Amino acid sequence: MAGGAGRAKKLGTLLSGLLECGAFCGIIFGWASLVYVLKNLGYFKQWCESSASLNPNGTLHPDCSGQDEQFSLVFTIGSFMNNFMTLPMGYVFDRFGTAVARLIAITLYTGGTLLVAFSTPDQAVLLFPAMSMLSVGGILLILTNMWGTSLGSTAPSSSPSTTGPLTPRLPYSSLSRCCMSTDCPCGPCFSSWQPAAPGTCCAPSSSCPACTSLTRCHLPTTMGNAAVEPFWPCVLSWLFMWHVVWLSVMQLRHYLFIGTLNPLLDHLALGNEHLVSIYTNAFAFTQLCGVLCAPWNGLILDCHKRNKAHRAEGAQGALADLRASVPSLVLTVTQCVLFSICAAVPILPVQFVTFVLQVISRSFLYGGNAAFLAIAFPPQHFGKLYGLAMALSALVALLQYPCIALVHGALQGDPFYMNVGLIAVVLLAYVSPVVVARECRRRAKDLEAASSPLEASASAETPAQTPH
Repeated sequence: MAGGAGRAKKLGTLLSGLLECGAFCGIIFGWASLVYVLKNLGYFKQWCESSASLNPNGTLHPDCSGQDEQFSLVFTIGSFMNNFMTLPMGYVFDRFGTAVARLIAITLYTGGTLLVAFSTPDQAVLLFPAMSMLSVGGILLILTNMWGTSLGSTAPSSSPSTTGPLTPRLPYSSLSRCCMSTDCPCGPCFSSWQPAAPGTCCAPSSSCPACTSLTRCHLPTTMGNAAVEPFWPCVLSWLFMWHVVWLSVMQLRHYLFIGTLNPLLDHLALGNEHLVSIYTNAFAFTQLCGVLCAPWNGLILDCHKRNKAHRAEGAQGALADLRASVPSLVLTVTQCVLFSICAAVPILPVQFVTFVLQVISRSFLYGGNAAFLAIAFPPQHFGKLYGLAMALSALVALLQYPCIALVHGALQGDPFYMNVGLIAVVLLAYVSPVVVARECRRRAKDLEAASSPLEASASAETPAQTPH
């Protein structure tokens, strides 16, 4: 009976976490559908100006670029808060626990929902605090679900997208909160996890049964005493800095696409509202399929590792994990480049392909980000590095507003040249897997050099053991 009740509790936790993440944690990424409704309701309508241009049906077509800029500003601020607040909200979660974090999240989310509900076209300014509150509340809900269920972090990829491929490496919900802390040496390890004793903090070679094979977690870790790399050298390493570039340029591309999708479709459809509605619904449907894409990156990581180093342990296992991340990083950039190329094609039916590539690329991006940070750096720094990477990428994402202003101003509403320029920007992300590959070669040489003296001493002792 106890076992059945425990399984039912775990199943209930899993299902509620999936529902919560999928329904509430990523409202900001449903902006393309929401802005279509808000425009029809007349929000920021006062920013539209009369124009001398005519629609194909001969009616006067107003210039609503000012209205689009206001909606883009709402999305820019909301998406910035969604990422930048990951770092302080993670601290709140670690410092005060799940109950306090969830209370704050529910309060923010409820307040944001009420602001949207009570807003009117005359009070459209309420959308600014509303979307910020919804974003921050959603981030906290993601954080409280990420460690609670092993699949909970994949659900928001249908609404935002988050750490799908990290899922197989997260501890089960039966671990004590101490072992789920980002300051705990266990972190998102790759060993077999077992329930820890209540109140026992995980440490290498301690009584905590969840940490008996921590030597696989990170390359510098040694048997017995763990040689842990300090935090700031990790931050200032080329590995981390180029990974932030990898994350930032592709996230900027995705944010610009989502924030400008409605005016882009309106431009390509020549103002045909029926066509805009069809393509907006198609985009919303593809976002629902994001949860199906989340595990793919993790499978690629695992399969590549098994092919390169079967059953590798210790430093060799950590190196195999890092090597396995290179194809994943390259594939994610390639997907984003293809998505950017399709988005730059000024043909409306091509956007169906763009929608599919965008949702796959986004799932690989956020899941690959979390998985790489867990693989490449000490596990006890994972929470801080993840929050810092998201915060820095949020600062880069603020560039989306001047880009949008450039389109509506100098480019006269045609985003073609901006989209072409973004393809060149995304190509910068290819530097990150090159840096990782070079780091793998350096670590392999260090391991070979470290093992050579041991082999030499063993061979030198062999003749001494032969009988006279």
